[in-house]
Amino acid sequence: MGNGDTFELRLVQRLAALREERGWPLEELAQASGISRATLSRLERGETSPTAQLLGKLCAVYGMPMSRLIAEVEVQPAQLIRAAQQNEWQDPDTGFVRRMVSPPAKGFSTELIEGRLPAGAVIDYPLPPVRGLEQHIWMLSGVLNYTLDGVEHRLQKGDCLRFHLFGPTRFHCPGPHGAHYLIAICAP
Repeated sequence: MGNGDTFELRLVQRLAALREERGWPLEELAQASGISRATLSRLERGETSPTAQLLGKLCAVYGMPMSRLIAEVEVQPAQLIRAAQQNEWQDPDTGFVRRMVSPPAKGFSTELIEGRLPAGAVIDYPLPPVRGLEQHIWMLSGVLNYTLDGVEHRLQKGDCLRFHLFGPTRFHCPGPHGAHYLIAICAP
């Protein structure tokens, strides 16, 4: 595991706990998620870092947004979240960086996430974590090709795409520069 080892360790421990809470053996989770049993085992032992795609598949099986999973391993967030307190996670496969600007918290139905996707990177999410999840993507810089329900939307600086999430999605940054955006997620 890389930077933020303590956070990543808490994250993989929470993933193991979610499986155990449901009484699922690794084989059952592997079948439900499409992730090999060996990969799941290495992940739960902390031998490999979770990727965005892997987390997306697991969150879909558990019926929770990735940000909610991440919030469950954070300490209770305060009203004022200073930049230095905003947890950041980097996908080891794509270089995608996700910063929890305003993480999920009790009593709040919206969260705010900053995303940075390097030029050329692609992330596919085959299933939504929660059907009907309301999202708003606001582009800060670069270009993002976002595929929703089989339709590709080209987002550029200042554009905002809002939708309810029901099917597979794809994030693709065609370059030449990285894509920088904010996502607001609202519980359905």
